[in-house]
Amino acid sequence: MDKDNCTSLTEFFLLGITNSPEMKTLLFVTFLIVYLINVLANLANIGMIILIKVDSHLHTPMYFFLSHLSFCDLCYSTAIGPKMLADFMAENNSIPFLGCALQFLTFCVFADAECLLLTVMAFDRYQAVSNPLLYTAHVSGGLCSLLVAGVYLVGLTDALTHTSLAFRLCFCGSNEINHFFCDLPPLFLLSCSDIQVNELALFTVFGFIELSTISGVLISYCYIILSVMKIRSAEGRFKAFSTCTSHLTVVAVFQGTMLFMYFRPSSSYSLDQDKMTSLFYTLVIPMLNPLIYSLRNKDVKEAVQKLRNIKWF
Repeated sequence: MDKDNCTSLTEFFLLGITNSPEMKTLLFVTFLIVYLINVLANLANIGMIILIKVDSHLHTPMYFFLSHLSFCDLCYSTAIGPKMLADFMAENNSIPFLGCALQFLTFCVFADAECLLLTVMAFDRYQAVSNPLLYTAHVSGGLCSLLVAGVYLVGLTDALTHTSLAFRLCFCGSNEINHFFCDLPPLFLLSCSDIQVNELALFTVFGFIELSTISGVLISYCYIILSVMKIRSAEGRFKAFSTCTSHLTVVAVFQGTMLFMYFRPSSSYSLDQDKMTSLFYTLVIPMLNPLIYSLRNKDVKEAVQKLRNIKWF
């Protein structure tokens, strides 16, 4: 595509989920409730950082990683949720060109980081199950910090790659994005450039991250199963497996949705279907994660109760 034919865009228009005023009101109320639960639940989950300082029983890597998982959930859902809710009520659903790039960059950084964190947490569960007595020695505070720093660095690198490639494309026609946020599939459909490089980057870079994280989780759980089978008592095996069920649930839901969304050629994109899928992983999953994890965790409940019983004055 000749760069001279490219339109110099200053803004995009997000068409959103529906044009029906009645449906917009219903969806606004529904997703406002979902987003508020998401924010409150994840802020409560991040509050575990305080609990970790107060309660020695929570001085474990699992809760350190879990607080960062909640941070990622909160960040990428907040990059999308407030703008989507505002667009339900606004007449002008425009978003600046740079704002669109920043929204996607933020989403991509923390979505990638969550993928990688789930793998790190699988490794953490393996260490906890296979070597419980040496768990805190093997997974030290320094190692946890290095792993989390690496997670965010890889997420940022991947996000910068896709953002720089996507927002250098030519948009010589409409500037209306048939979606409720700036995502790659609708941008690819809007572009009049050759997007083969973008699709190659998506399948290789993001694909490598996805396949590496899924492989890491599967390998970790193979070792976990072998370790659990060595436990003689049925109660001990059940307790070991029960520590992994929440993690497996989150991995299956999050990774399955991501694979469906991004591992397809552009010719198979169905934006109406993609909007429903996107709603699920951008707002619903971040709301479910703290409910699946900490808010049903006995240790955290006990720590919260202790914190409430402290006489501060």
